[in-house]
Amino acid sequence: MSVLLRARQHLVQAAQGIADVIMPPTCLYCRKMLAVHDALCGPCWRSVKFIRPPVCDRLGIPLPFDVGGPAISAQAEANPPDYDRARAAAHYDGVLRDLIHRLKYGDSHIARRLLGRWLAQAGAELLRDADLIIPVPLDRWRLLKRRFNQAAVLSRELHRLTGVAWDPLILKRIRRTASQVGLTHDQRKRNVQGAFAVDPERAAAIQNRAIVLVDDVITTGATAEACARALKRAGAARVDVLALALVTSDSLINP
Repeated sequence: MSVLLRARQHLVQAAQGIADVIMPPTCLYCRKMLAVHDALCGPCWRSVKFIRPPVCDRLGIPLPFDVGGPAISAQAEANPPDYDRARAAAHYDGVLRDLIHRLKYGDSHIARRLLGRWLAQAGAELLRDADLIIPVPLDRWRLLKRRFNQAAVLSRELHRLTGVAWDPLILKRIRRTASQVGLTHDQRKRNVQGAFAVDPERAAAIQNRAIVLVDDVITTGATAEACARALKRAGAARVDVLALALVTSDSLINP
């Protein structure tokens, strides 16, 4: 190791030490003191209901038992989604739900590194062969009001961690839609029908490519399906969906 490289490492370690004194690491949820940054304390971590295999290969919902290979749920058999596969890190409940709300509505991005790691772990299978990461877009008025797109924040962090190409501008929301909160699946589906389109000037980037579409929460899947239809019409070979949270019967439905 060169003298310059060692000196740089010492400077980085010294700077980190000073930063820890000024702003010591705390739990991202309850603010309890910790030994490291970008983490949860033990009790908060244990309260997160992570989704583990076995899961439905199409919808990503938990299955009651492992059949030894890919399995499709009855729900996916009866109503196959327009996307290829979906995965989520955890149930939409408790600590994770509150962290998402703080990001989405509270403009608090301090948990983005932890949330990005959870996304990368949950979507490892999807990201293995992915060509491009794309966030679910917001309409321009909601973006102006909120000043950022939480899906873009998460997908950029995922790009940083994985090195998979990222483009937040390929997919656009071309029609303003009502809030999805409180709507049934059919109402959500009608609400987002025709709301998304691929930018014609960027369409070549998705031709015959495997896309990972990133969002914060999958509730009924209506938004993800609308995005997937737009991407596939524009030439994408496959569209997988990756989210932090999945609303299930075990979740508190309060997106």
